[in-house]
Amino acid sequence: VRYDSERRRMEPQTPWMAAGPEPGYWDRQTQNAEGSRIVAVADLERAERGWYNWSGRLHTWQRLYGCDLLSDRSVRGSSRYGFDGQDFISFELGSGSFVAADGAAQITKRKWEHDGIMVDHLTNYLGNICPEWLRKYVGYGQEALERKEPPDVHVSGKEEHGILTLSCHAYGFYPGIIGINWMKRDEIRDQETEWGGIVPNSDGTFHSWARIEALPGEREQYRCRVEHTGMPEPGIFAWEPESVWNSTPVLVAVSVIALLYWAVNNSD
Repeated sequence: VRYDSERRRMEPQTPWMAAGPEPGYWDRQTQNAEGSRIVAVADLERAERGWYNWSGRLHTWQRLYGCDLLSDRSVRGSSRYGFDGQDFISFELGSGSFVAADGAAQITKRKWEHDGIMVDHLTNYLGNICPEWLRKYVGYGQEALERKEPPDVHVSGKEEHGILTLSCHAYGFYPGIIGINWMKRDEIRDQETEWGGIVPNSDGTFHSWARIEALPGEREQYRCRVEHTGMPEPGIFAWEPESVWNSTPVLVAVSVIALLYWAVNNSD
């Protein structure tokens, strides 16, 4: 979803989110987002005038919060605050306490922990409300979120100046979490491997790559290992360079067949 202070409306960013929620959801979320905007402005002004004595330039107040539902059904959550890209104060659900990044944040930490209001609010939100809505959102988009597209893997090699560069490309996979490792014999060689990022495609899938340098005479010792949730088990892939000699007998055979066909049809 998305909300900004110009449009002043919470809006869906995916088709499944647009179709999922019950009536009244978007009005309520718009009101919540507008309330958060007002609070953020007040916090930013408090930081500028009281905590840091900043003036005369642009400043940014940031908050990052969320929760995870783990496989054992436990919940992990955190809320982090920052000014101008620097940490200010953070809260972890497990510890139930705040961590201050500087002296100004120590003042806020003491206040919030003394009155207990923020501790109770964050504990309830991260431990109860956030997981409840996370389950709802997963329900709205379950088909789209849980689909699995296995990667199409291609291995290639290029020899130059006595060095063989082996590349392992994975195309069209979803979700965008993948493991690509080069192995020499049965040993993973991560320290010698260069990875590309996990890059989105226009159709919502992803692609990525990993490459390694080797000695040409050791080519057959190298394998690419690819692991993805769309694959029943990790795949092992090797570079099989095409040889011009492998195709020659086929071309010769085709030529002989064509010659015989011509001879038979012109024997009269």
